[in-house]
Amino acid sequence: MTITDEILAVFAKRGSGAYFGERVSMTEHALQAAHFAYAAGAPPSLVIAALLHDVGHLVEDVPDDLADWVSDAYHEEIGGRWLARRFPAAVYEPVRLHVPAKRYLCAIDPQYFSKLSPASVVTLKLQGGPMSAAEIARFEAEPHHRDAVRIRQWDDQGKVAGLATADVASYRGLIEELMVSGS
Repeated sequence: MTITDEILAVFAKRGSGAYFGERVSMTEHALQAAHFAYAAGAPPSLVIAALLHDVGHLVEDVPDDLADWVSDAYHEEIGGRWLARRFPAAVYEPVRLHVPAKRYLCAIDPQYFSKLSPASVVTLKLQGGPMSAAEIARFEAEPHHRDAVRIRQWDDQGKVAGLATADVASYRGLIEELMVSGS
């Protein structure tokens, strides 16, 4: 099975489920994030990172109902590790950092919190809330932190019920272009 086939299978198996308290499915959310990345002129690595930013939710079992979450699922770390076996750092590092990017934006931008969806507010609490000054400094030292902030912003945008986007298979060429050789 190729990486592309594996990704398509993961979305086919788990992507139709509701996206934790949002008005879109997990696949719709992923496609919308990629759509907004592409519309912003992002490089292919960030378009694919946007598409796959929540793959950790698709490859690990987590409660379907957000009300059942009692701790953070660390989906960004799970997804980052999963992607690191398949893609270069330009794809997996922004994915690994997209939750810290939410915490970072809450700490540095007084207006950002008010833009979060109700579900993102719930998960922010589980993820540790806004960053401390020391955490901000560590995050800003990460080589891919700016890309992670962009992924986070497309993540926030990708919650529009009924938005028309391309399908997952339409990203086959980009996925194959970016995958690590030998994968």
